Amino acid sequence: MSYSAQKHLKPKALSGISDEQIDQHWQLYEAYVKNTNEILEELGEAESGSHPWSELKRRLGFEFNGMVLHEYYFGNLSAGSSLSPQSALREALAERWADIDAWHNDFAKTGAMRGIGWVILYHEPATGSLFNWWISDHEVNHPAGLNPVLVMDVFEHAASTSMPSSTTSPGRWSSSASRTASTDTCPRASRGYFAPGPSP
Repeated sequence: MSYSAQKHLKPKALSGISDEQIDQHWQLYEAYVKNTNEILEELGEAESGSHPWSELKRRLGFEFNGMVLHEYYFGNLSAGSSLSPQSALREALAERWADIDAWHNDFAKTGAMRGIGWVILYHEPATGSLFNWWISDHEVNHPAGLNPVLVMDVFEHAASTSMPSSTTSPGRWSSSASRTASTDTCPRASRGYFAPGPSP
């Protein structure tokens, strides 16, 4: 079993984030893919229950989630797109937060919290609820059983001095709305909004 970088997800010509910034960030993503593959290979060779095996097990969550979350993040960055007023996602956000601006404010302020990690808009399939959730590092504080809809990287390397304050505008992340129809060739990026995603 091995993973490869999802090159079709690499964005370009964005407003506020230069292609150079994306190139640098993409290299970090590729490193997570490489490290995930290496750890999986080493686990296959390590003695089960040994100290090296245990440490590899612990490390895998960081590297694997770093890979997957970046695929969601890059898949969210789409130049010139917008969130359709008729989309199921917009309607659900407005219902949960009273209106889309209130959701956006909550999402942006979650991202402005002290610390490094991720902000993820999650869908809870049992009740249909939506949550803006803070994730530390890559693997800490993920709610079990919830599906990621929108993912924002808030590590320092994702920031840019040329990035405007509107970086978290709904339009910039609108590709998440397309997850209502699983058409992308990357299983994780194509996860349906109201449906559980496939296993990696």
